[in-house]
Amino acid sequence: RIQKESGMKINKLKQRLSKNRVMTPVILSMPDDVVEDLQRLAPRLGFANAEALIRAYVGQGLRADLERLGDEHEISKLIESLRRQGIKDELIATAVAESKQQLAA
Repeated sequence: RIQKESGMKINKLKQRLSKNRVMTPVILSMPDDVVEDLQRLAPRLGFANAEALIRAYVGQGLRADLERLGDEHEISKLIESLRRQGIKDELIATAVAESKQQLAA
């Protein structure tokens, strides 16, 4: 199962890296000073323009959240399984808190 999930993630990544992805125009209002900063910063970071930099920022945040929420989904399935097996909520809560501390370190 792990290989299958890994293969699915690789396929999704390949799709996301494709140059021929369909683009949908989005209208977004932003403060002028933020737009000016993006326009100034984009070439310094190697982007053609502010729009490309915004896409990169959105993509980074999106991937981070998808990964985080995917992990949380897996954790919630594990917690449900532990409860069905009779593990007390206090022990589960302690284990979850401990694992979060280890990840943060």
